[in-house]
Amino acid sequence: MSGPHEPVLLEETLHYLAGGPGLYLDATLGDGGHAEALLERVDGSRLLGCDRDADALARAGPRLARFGARIMLSQAAFHDLPGAHARVGSEPLAGALLDLGLSSPQLDDPERGMSFRHDGPLDLRMDRGAGVSAAEWLRQADPATIARVLRERGDVPGAGRVARALAAASAAGALRTTGELVAAVSRALGGRPHPRRLAQVFQALRMEVNDEAGELDTVLAWLPGAMRAGGVVVTLAYHSGEDRRIKQSIRGVTAQGSPRRWPRALEPRVPESPWQELTRRVVTPSAAEESRNPRARSARLRAFRRNPS
Repeated sequence: MSGPHEPVLLEETLHYLAGGPGLYLDATLGDGGHAEALLERVDGSRLLGCDRDADALARAGPRLARFGARIMLSQAAFHDLPGAHARVGSEPLAGALLDLGLSSPQLDDPERGMSFRHDGPLDLRMDRGAGVSAAEWLRQADPATIARVLRERGDVPGAGRVARALAAASAAGALRTTGELVAAVSRALGGRPHPRRLAQVFQALRMEVNDEAGELDTVLAWLPGAMRAGGVVVTLAYHSGEDRRIKQSIRGVTAQGSPRRWPRALEPRVPESPWQELTRRVVTPSAAEESRNPRARSARLRAFRRNPS
């Protein structure tokens, strides 16, 4: 069994996040590495640690138990955070961390179906007690929907061809395991593809069955009202679409699109952002960290501070 994974961009995260005494939120607790470091370094800090994965809370709980009443744990997806925050008193947050990556235990456990490197059930859910598995989602989806998800969530080349192969395999009852998914993608692409291609397919399906885009939009909309003035949010994204969503939310971009596309007299008013960007450009891991922890390679860190109301 693998041990706790190394927290990604730990020093960089703490540089922005550690802002003195108060209540902090780790909305994606994982193995608890970021949370442990924050509680060690910030006197007077308390932390609400949330994760939608019950297994993650079971791993992190013993690691963080030594902090006693300073640590509070709750199983919660992003849409559950308002309730979790209310249950601990709704104190305005001094800081919040969203690490959108997978943990090593999630990737390394064949029963989770998160990795093409291990054969197991084609599940991919963060919370195995909610929603439908990837295998069930594929049984219900048509090729056009599968292709859209592969393109939008995974930037998968040849998405249409891969989608048709997955739909056919699912209809034939041959898409119940991760190994069968790898075989179907390989047939579609004329041979076992590069591991990066397989990772993109798994990522796209995982993001879809967990509604990761919708969950991210939900928490980004909730955070301005939950933070205290001067409170800092740090995000760690591992996919260009996620990072783009975060950047647009920080900058107050609306669903109407860029105002410069409109005639000046008809420009929609873009609300002033409640955030001050602390990282105008994303922070990425050093070469040394990438060498030490290859799973950090695609990480993109952004930090932003809540403006006074």
